[in-house]
Amino acid sequence: MMNTSTSSARGEDQSTEAELTDDWLFLSTASAGPEVLTVSGAEAVDRGKLKSKLVSAWNSVKYVWPLKQKSKFSKSSPVVMLGKSYKLRDQGKRECFRCSFASLLWLTYRRGFAPLVGCALTTDSGWGCVLRTGQMLLARGLMLHLLPPDWTWSVCHHVVKDDMDLESLKEGRKKLHRALSLGSLPSRPMEATHRRVVSWFTDTPEAPFGIHQLVDLGRSSGKKAGDWYGPSVVAHIIRKAVAASAALPNLVVYVAQDCTVYLEDVRRLCQGPSPESWKSVIILVPVRLGGQDLNASYITCVKNLLALKCCIGIIGGKPKHSLFFVGFQGDHLLYLDPHYCQPTVDTAKGNFPLESFHCKYPRKMSFSRMDPSCTIGFYARSQMDFKSLCTAVSEVLSTSAETYPMFIFAEGRGRQDDISETPSNSIAFIQRKKQHKRVDTSDSSDEFVLL
Repeated sequence: MMNTSTSSARGEDQSTEAELTDDWLFLSTASAGPEVLTVSGAEAVDRGKLKSKLVSAWNSVKYVWPLKQKSKFSKSSPVVMLGKSYKLRDQGKRECFRCSFASLLWLTYRRGFAPLVGCALTTDSGWGCVLRTGQMLLARGLMLHLLPPDWTWSVCHHVVKDDMDLESLKEGRKKLHRALSLGSLPSRPMEATHRRVVSWFTDTPEAPFGIHQLVDLGRSSGKKAGDWYGPSVVAHIIRKAVAASAALPNLVVYVAQDCTVYLEDVRRLCQGPSPESWKSVIILVPVRLGGQDLNASYITCVKNLLALKCCIGIIGGKPKHSLFFVGFQGDHLLYLDPHYCQPTVDTAKGNFPLESFHCKYPRKMSFSRMDPSCTIGFYARSQMDFKSLCTAVSEVLSTSAETYPMFIFAEGRGRQDDISETPSNSIAFIQRKKQHKRVDTSDSSDEFVLL
């Protein structure tokens, strides 16, 4: 089923959210019999393929309509994005925010790639959005791992226009002139690294973090192409993908168990033969912040986590609609949306186009619409960074939750069985005294019902 809710909240995404159901897709096929539809009077097509094409086309049209509609941003409060704060009243800060946002990798539905193993699907439109948001979180971690933290895509200086409305600006006011500083463009090696990271997410069986590899790794968790994936399942798929890749020998991924980061497990995973050989780590924490709806008491904690430099984003969304959260302004989350089906790009070409992997339109959504199931990501380059991460995150958790912190850090080791094989809605809430208290989430699975 598709989300049919609408929103008219001030400052929120102004697009119409009304969506068509699967039933609509077959209204025109009723007279064609149960299996085929007559096209142009003669051509018979498989209903399954037709449905896939219609869903893909509808998702593209639905997304394109609001894509260029502008979310409203206020000058009175800063925008916080992945550890940085931008005061939009200042023209230079606004430009910095635009370039930083446009430099994030935007990974969306694609169509026209080689069929996935075990099926004839050549698009992930309609079912792969949580995988795509997982890709975006991993991509953010890889960019921090391989490039300077203040890196921005050089082309964004050219492609980013004055596309962000400020609520206090009067309609018809002339755009302010911006003197773009293009003298400090990234070096060629940095741009080559940027392209290499993008190629790792391409839609080919060879790409280490492409849709083919992620679907293949998901089979051990009982998932297959076309299934719905939850944020916790995708966290384990990301872990397996990084472990299987030879391209990143100095990076590991740790997935928290029962809302607990076990410090000894992280140390054993990162520690090499010598103290100097400590590996960088991406820490993924699947959590559930409420029952059917988000518990409002966690909003402050989510904000404070997104304000940390070590945070690389949140695999989350609103009910039935996965999004990649990267920041906030006031009571609204800032996000990238994968629900736009684009043609597959051949990254084997040396100068393949990068524009479809970057989005210049910041979008906002009210915290009240956030689905309670999500996976929060963090990155630590060194052992010292990991210690700083533990200190900073623990401080946020201890000051932002009255009764149940979102998760905890604990000495010792967790279970050794692979929890990715267990139901993804079996998640514990953790009390301050580190007592495990399970709650019934059987009526509120973390699996998104996607477009």
